[in-house]
Amino acid sequence: MRNLQGYAWLSVAAALATIALKTVAYLLTGSVGLLSDAAEGSVNLIAAIFAVVILRITAQPADADHEFGHAKAEYFASGLEAAMILLAAGFIAVTAVERLLNPAPVAAIGAGIAISAVAAGINGAVAWVLIRAGREHRSITLAADGRHLLSDVVTSLGVIAGVALVHLTGWSWLDPVVALAVAANILRAGWSLGRESVDGLMDKAMTGADRAAVDRIVAAHVDPLAGVDIHEVRTRVAGRRTFIEFHMLVPGAWSVVRGHDALSDVEDELRGRFPGVHISSHLEPIEDERAYGDVNL
Repeated sequence: MRNLQGYAWLSVAAALATIALKTVAYLLTGSVGLLSDAAEGSVNLIAAIFAVVILRITAQPADADHEFGHAKAEYFASGLEAAMILLAAGFIAVTAVERLLNPAPVAAIGAGIAISAVAAGINGAVAWVLIRAGREHRSITLAADGRHLLSDVVTSLGVIAGVALVHLTGWSWLDPVVALAVAANILRAGWSLGRESVDGLMDKAMTGADRAAVDRIVAAHVDPLAGVDIHEVRTRVAGRRTFIEFHMLVPGAWSVVRGHDALSDVEDELRGRFPGVHISSHLEPIEDERAYGDVNL
């Protein structure tokens, strides 16, 4: 877990560096587009600092008050980041509209573009590292931070292109229009992160290839001829932790050992596919009507 916090501190360092670079670019040019880019960098810094705190919380082991651990704390990080993105979008939009109503020339464009390009390069490299680490360690905090930085790179490239067009065409109104486009882009990113955070807090089930793998493993252990069935298969994801539960029905005449062995075979295969998964299983006699009383959600 210390390793994960190291990734978060890398994000903090990148945010500090890019804020400084983008602020210099804005001061040199007076471009509201570059100002919007710097504003998004401030959001990155706040989110990165919060990620450090959240990852420290999730590193704590399960305790008497949190018997399933603290993994869900990661969703608060992505939720805060979404809120910060929305605030930044609002600030950028207000600033851009003001500049549309009161146009101003853009200066020192070459230097501003060069500095912004360096900042975009830093963010791009760190985003790649964070997204990769997020996938490897199943950390929504690192993945969200990485995707946000990647969105920031796209934003920066759009701003650079817009400022260059202002220089080539002399159309100063393009600068605030680019800033409004930036606001719309990060608003979309904020909505996506917010929805992901809500899904996690609401115990959203596993999806896609992961859920298909669960169904495939379960189906492989069903044997109607032998009187073996599995139902009540349910899943949920909480940060890096995955939870799977199911009921296995076997002939009532089987010994406890035989039933337990059959159940363990399913659990072992699930753990092989999903390391660290928490499994809750229940063995039932297939002939007992009570085994079918809670099949429906």
